[in-house]
Amino acid sequence: MTFPHLQRRTLALIAVIAPLLLLFVYVALRSGPMAPVAVTVAKAEARRIAPALSGVGTVQARYTYKVGPTFAGRLQRLDVHVGDTVKAGQVLGEMDPVDLDERIRAQQAGIRSADAALRQAEARQRFAQSQAKRYEQLLSVRSTSEELAVTKRQELDVADAALAAAREDAGRQRAELEALRAQRGNLQLRAPVAALVSARHSDPGTTVVAGQAVVELIDPASLWIDTRFDQISAADWWLICRPGSSCGPGGARVGSAASCASNRSPTR
Repeated sequence: MTFPHLQRRTLALIAVIAPLLLLFVYVALRSGPMAPVAVTVAKAEARRIAPALSGVGTVQARYTYKVGPTFAGRLQRLDVHVGDTVKAGQVLGEMDPVDLDERIRAQQAGIRSADAALRQAEARQRFAQSQAKRYEQLLSVRSTSEELAVTKRQELDVADAALAAAREDAGRQRAELEALRAQRGNLQLRAPVAALVSARHSDPGTTVVAGQAVVELIDPASLWIDTRFDQISAADWWLICRPGSSCGPGGARVGSAASCASNRSPTR
């Protein structure tokens, strides 16, 4: 049986459109707006809610101590490394004394010389005092002239001034010795508090200037986390501190990584 040419084209279009129409209806019923809502069935149970929020941050210390020399010199030794725990007053290293020990010995010799000069001035003062007293007695009985008595009084004044100068010089020599000893004591780099070594800026043999940090220490009890969270995901979050912990201003800085927790705002 033969069909006209127009009917054959109509049948061909129907054969193509009909499967497409059936496919569209199937998709609309299975995954489109007319699709049934998927229901997940789960067993009801009591469980602790653990909210999570991730962010990028760095652990920092509230208190940092930079230990270095009080004068320029060469680092002789350094006994600590990064990660070491040190106690308060512990010797971390030492600067090279160069000629400081020789200067201390020279100053000690100068003190002995000043003491000898002081004893000599004391002897002269005692002699001048006895002479002035003797001539005062002779003058009272008209056994010497007034001019000689005045001369002896003048010699006593000169001896008193020399004795005072010798005492001051001896004190100055001792003060300079104490200054050298204090400088010798400052050659040792000591930890100001119990802390953790976080950085070594110099190695033995390096020349450092006054005030330059050789070792950097941090207080482990004052660690806090400086972190950044996504503002959209963290919009309904707030920081709380556990009892006994110390959080920073506004809750952005916390006393330690384990002392603070994040909860969702109760208003959400």
